[in-house]
Amino acid sequence: MEEKEPRSRIAAMTHSVSHASITHAAEQAQQWVNELAKDLDWNEQSAFRLLKAVLHTLRDWLSPEEMADLSAQLPTLIRGIYFEGWNPAEPAWERKKRDFVICVRDSFGYEPEIDVDKAIGAVFLLLDRHISHGEIVQVRNSMKKSLRQLWPEG
Repeated sequence: MEEKEPRSRIAAMTHSVSHASITHAAEQAQQWVNELAKDLDWNEQSAFRLLKAVLHTLRDWLSPEEMADLSAQLPTLIRGIYFEGWNPAEPAWERKKRDFVICVRDSFGYEPEIDVDKAIGAVFLLLDRHISHGEIVQVRNSMKKSLRQLWPEG
């Protein structure tokens, strides 16, 4: 009987730690979406769609090494969104600003009243607030100059 007591305490601790970790991850993801929604004066659903569209496009634009470095600094659930649907076997293509914007718009959905460049810039500013300055510099420097123009200096 004495052996079962420590095991049940360990199981309870593991359960509460797991639950706390999941709760924290959900709160972090919600914080990011709420911040973006506030920055753009959008609803949370649209902010989430934009965040996902920009993260997927950015992921596909970066070198595998830079993509992995950035992912390491993303909160758990945001990292899951970042990698969702990723196909590392897809070939790279010309990485021009226009193509980046088109990819985001295609993923987000066409809404004529939305300034996609401004919306992308808002996601980049969100990343500026949450990712280390050194990593942001590396990501920006890995982009073509025209694409860097979308990333406001934060």
